[in-house]
Amino acid sequence: MTTQRASDVPALDWNRLLDGKVAVVTGGGDGIGGSISRLFGRHGARVEIAEIDPERGASAKDEIEAEGGQARAHAVDVRQEDDVAKLRDAVLAEHGRVDVLVNNVGDYRPLVPFRRSGPESWDAMYRVNLHHVFLVTRAFLDPMIESGGGSIVNFHSVEGMRGYPGEPVYGAMKAAVAHFTTCLAVNQGRNGIRVNGIGTDLCQTPQVDYIGGWEEHERLWPSWAPVGRLGWPEDQARVALFLASDLSSYVTGHNIPVDGGSKAGGGWFFSPETGRFVNRPTGI
Repeated sequence: MTTQRASDVPALDWNRLLDGKVAVVTGGGDGIGGSISRLFGRHGARVEIAEIDPERGASAKDEIEAEGGQARAHAVDVRQEDDVAKLRDAVLAEHGRVDVLVNNVGDYRPLVPFRRSGPESWDAMYRVNLHHVFLVTRAFLDPMIESGGGSIVNFHSVEGMRGYPGEPVYGAMKAAVAHFTTCLAVNQGRNGIRVNGIGTDLCQTPQVDYIGGWEEHERLWPSWAPVGRLGWPEDQARVALFLASDLSSYVTGHNIPVDGGSKAGGGWFFSPETGRFVNRPTGI
């Protein structure tokens, strides 16, 4: 292996950090995935959007192209092996390679209390939060190696990095994604592939609405998040851009909480008044 000095690394165009790179973003039509797709497009990536909802995918594609970027949208259920294989084949047929993979899909639903859960809900949780990460990563790993390496960014959750009483199975799936990230980074680093993860929390998305019904509690955000505000998909997208680009060329195997400091500042607490666990107490 050639010893490379910092001075040997090409200078970066800060306005085009992904110029010419082929980036696959799962769930890339809306929410965090949509913000990632648009930001990657602004930075010169040729964005391949995998989206279960064709309208969401088409909308994100149109937005990227309206800003002068390049994108294609694919109707894909990343839980299905055949769909993932078709996505891989379509990307390789168009570009011959892939440089960036963002595994963004995930969901806390079906939210079934563990004592009432069973194999059906466990399997559903597994398929939407972990199974697809294996499927999509395996599908693009060899092409990424053959084209000289790249960056994989896996989204999970802060709930996989701390105790999550709300749904232990969900927490376990997210923890598995985080550890898969670390293990794959060690496994594939010498093939030129970096693998990092993002643990989200307190971020406004179509799945988790922190605004609806919480307007009267806006004054409490300084107590709920150390940074003192609600998070937005753009906050996640900026960190994904860093991890996808050569800005992070010496970063691999890490899971970064993008959570406004919620993991560092505390966690879930049992409320005797309500009889349940809370992470946003109102009685202060």
